[in-house]
Amino acid sequence: MPSYIAAEAETTPLPKITVPPPAPASNSGKGLGDLPMRVVYRAVVVAAGVGILGAGVAFVVLGRGAPAPVAQGAAQQGATQQVGLPSGVASPAAVAGDVGTGGGIGTATEAVATPGLSPLSSASPLNASPLNASPQAGVSPPGVSPEPSPGSPDTAMAAALHDPRVPTLPANERELRRRPGHPAHIRGLVKDRRSGVALPRFTKSWTLAKASPFASRQVLPKVKGMSYRGLLVSCPVPIPQQATLRDTAFLAARWTLNHHPSGATITWTASQPMKAGKREGWLLGYTVHYTVKGKKRTSAAALALVDVPDRKPAVVFVTIPDSQKKRWRDINAVMSSVKAL
Repeated sequence: MPSYIAAEAETTPLPKITVPPPAPASNSGKGLGDLPMRVVYRAVVVAAGVGILGAGVAFVVLGRGAPAPVAQGAAQQGATQQVGLPSGVASPAAVAGDVGTGGGIGTATEAVATPGLSPLSSASPLNASPLNASPQAGVSPPGVSPEPSPGSPDTAMAAALHDPRVPTLPANERELRRRPGHPAHIRGLVKDRRSGVALPRFTKSWTLAKASPFASRQVLPKVKGMSYRGLLVSCPVPIPQQATLRDTAFLAARWTLNHHPSGATITWTASQPMKAGKREGWLLGYTVHYTVKGKKRTSAAALALVDVPDRKPAVVFVTIPDSQKKRWRDINAVMSSVKAL
């Protein structure tokens, strides 16, 4: 059979394959899987930025009225660690800050309202372990003695021992030597009840003067051309009292330089125990050296420190310049007449 005939011969038809149409999408937009990855990343970054910004705004708005408890607790813990306090215990500075800002008022009020109670009281757990205390807090480092406070007996004595105007007292006792001449007339006693002593009341050469700032005062007449004259006074000892009458008298003699010309210095002539009636005392004699108008001058002086019951010791002090040395014998009269009341 010819080939063209065979081609035109009837053949069995092939089965028809039908492809179902795609299902309609639930929405008209593209799905997440159809978007490029760079678009997805940008969307995630933008969303995260918006979330952080919103949280920051909320923190500022909410925290504007009062500090957050967590932040405040962290600040107190940091301050505690700076001063060496145990963790979890508020420092005194933190408590003071709470009072000033209105935070923690209950705790601060209880501390203030309880007499004698402080953040470092015996009831505080801070006493359970040693603190890193410093000298500024009033605690001396181990092995270091605390320095004496200003005005204490130790400080006054240390200052006197380093004062070049006042030498140390002689180791051995020295009696007050008798001055030449005749003493001034005495008429009775000056009873200094404020100090608790009595001393001679001189007449003629000496006159009573206004006592302040002393308890009693007598003076010699002024000398022409001289601004300094004889002086006899009594008062309670104006310096810190020492352990012994001798040391207290030493400091009192240094104090008397305030009533001599500027730049005056001392040399000792006497240092001995004495009796003032029934009370004990200590007597010092000394020469005061100074310069007036370019000329070297001296004064003879003596001081009696008397132990007075139930009060500070009394001082009786007399000094007479060389321009009035005819009255130097009065020094002996004063020192031999002092009595405790």
